[in-house]
Amino acid sequence: MSTALITGITGQDGAYLAALLLEKGYRVVGLARRSASADRVSERLRWLGVLDRVELVDGDLLDLSSLIRIMNDVKPDEVYNLGAQSFVAASWQQPLLTGQATGIGAANVLEAVRLVRPSARFYQASSSEMYGLIQEKVQSERTPFYPRSPYAVAKLYAHWMTVNYRESFGLHASSGILFNHESPLRGIEFVTRKVTDGVARIKLGLASQLQLGNLEATRDWGHARDYVRAMWLMLQQDVADDYVVATGRTTSIRELCRIAFSHAGLNYEDHVVSSQSLMRPAEVDVLLGDPGKAREKLGWEASTGLEDMIAEMVEADLARHRSRQG
Repeated sequence: MSTALITGITGQDGAYLAALLLEKGYRVVGLARRSASADRVSERLRWLGVLDRVELVDGDLLDLSSLIRIMNDVKPDEVYNLGAQSFVAASWQQPLLTGQATGIGAANVLEAVRLVRPSARFYQASSSEMYGLIQEKVQSERTPFYPRSPYAVAKLYAHWMTVNYRESFGLHASSGILFNHESPLRGIEFVTRKVTDGVARIKLGLASQLQLGNLEATRDWGHARDYVRAMWLMLQQDVADDYVVATGRTTSIRELCRIAFSHAGLNYEDHVVSSQSLMRPAEVDVLLGDPGKAREKLGWEASTGLEDMIAEMVEADLARHRSRQG
């Protein structure tokens, strides 16, 4: 039985990846920071019905000694580094923490793998935000990066450290440059979930208005369930490499609102308000990925359409609010 270690296991991607690996017969171990709200921390794993099937170990990306201890104890065959301060807007408020957790944290995991488990295969969660002020209309593995937030800069450091550890030390270390991916497990602070939760609240009479930032920004949105499959596929390849994971379709936040509100029989124009206070200091206007390499080399492509994903998210948020009204 292969053993996988996942940092960030309590997040959206970590939970879906844990479920996928358990299906494939892995022993799954998750790194979790000590937290006063342990129940809340594990709610995504519980939602997917896998909490009692994963092993959680105490550790922290900023504590190299804890990572070395965990590598020694767990002896993972695959290491997936999904842990980070992952909210772009918060990175302007906490730029140094973001640099530590998202950038240096990844380097700490790489160093622990190099020192203790150099035979393990390593996955780094890179981000389409690294493209930032886009240098090409469609972004591929060859597109130059131009990060536009402290989060994106930290992700870029982690990305290049992964390349360096692969080239310098021969680690089987791959990066997935994942474009936006969502699900009912997405954090409420992210725009897609903010929209679907807003739709549910308005539909149930709990709110009348939804405030958002730039409605014209466009993103390439896919489903996290599809994207974690790409992560696993990367670590099954003979040679490590970097891959863009995307749908190849870009949609504006305005159109996202139209789809979500329409699913609930509502008109978004009656409820959505654009607020200057929610605008980013430096906007990333357009992101559109080219998943051609992942399709050709990994045999991967997105299988869940945007409309189906948004419908799933709206229904999940409606169910959440109805259960609270109970």
